[in-house]
Amino acid sequence: MDSLRFAYRRYRLAFRQPVRTARTVWTEREGLIVRLENADGRVGWGEAAPVPAFGMERMETLEAGARAWPNFDPSAVPTLANAVASARADLERGQAILPGSEGKADSALPVAALLPAGRAGVKAAADRAEAGFRTFKWKVGVEAWRDEMVLLDDLCAALPDGSKVRLDANGAWDRRVAERWLERCADRPVEFLEQPVDWASPGADDLLAGLAADYPTPIALDESLVGLNDLERWLGNGWEGVFVIKPSLLSDPNGALTRLAAAKRSVVFSSSLETAVGARAALRHAFRWTGEPAALGFGVWPIFSERQFDGPAAAPFIRRSDVERMDIEPLWNALN
Repeated sequence: MDSLRFAYRRYRLAFRQPVRTARTVWTEREGLIVRLENADGRVGWGEAAPVPAFGMERMETLEAGARAWPNFDPSAVPTLANAVASARADLERGQAILPGSEGKADSALPVAALLPAGRAGVKAAADRAEAGFRTFKWKVGVEAWRDEMVLLDDLCAALPDGSKVRLDANGAWDRRVAERWLERCADRPVEFLEQPVDWASPGADDLLAGLAADYPTPIALDESLVGLNDLERWLGNGWEGVFVIKPSLLSDPNGALTRLAAAKRSVVFSSSLETAVGARAALRHAFRWTGEPAALGFGVWPIFSERQFDGPAAAPFIRRSDVERMDIEPLWNALN
């Protein structure tokens, strides 16, 4: 590995349409694509795409770490450490396989469709249902919460029997509003309510634990899991709800998933709106997961104005062979 040649290219890509959440309106995505080449000419790829709004490293810090290769501090740039590990795994063609996953050579996993916020989500849900999706993720906390409650009923009415809805509030609510939503969710086809309250507010951990204990609808942690320290804290606290894992944002996805598998926790794999490079690495982790499979939160593409950067087109299922067929070289060349 001492003879590895390292290169990176920075990107700033516009979304086809702005992504609205309770916190912001995303119009573009930034990150780095990492390329490693060994003495035999074999190439491995990785992606570092932090989300500074989550308290992660900023692009200037990330690029400084890349310039310092191989002497960067992984704790300062965890997504770069992830990208390099992904690229090394590409080279070695021997990513650690969790026990029991060896037989999934061309298995298929269901995918959840990402819906736009507001009333546009109702129409999109009907269209996605017609395309075959049965799990849907809808961003809430974007408009007035009472109006969104009404829209939830419209959305549920537009879906076939047996469908499931995931609600993602991105930490928009206080306790009172979160309680109202959990009461409403109890008799509707809501699979879980994701991050209902601000993860950074005082007492947030205790509030989430209390809400999870008081209502039947499961609560999922997302922004509360920014890094491995957060994961260990929630496991130590005995959290029995859902862990939404974005492999692209973790410094050591293999280690995190090994811990979650040993603890027999419920895991949902999710995109962080990365390019095809990070998507391929993240989806490989999903196909190695040995726990109960849940619909993947990867029904997001196409999202970029330049289509060559998208991951697999959103479909009700994705096969492992679809992931392995993804060709990264054209994406790299487009950044030149």
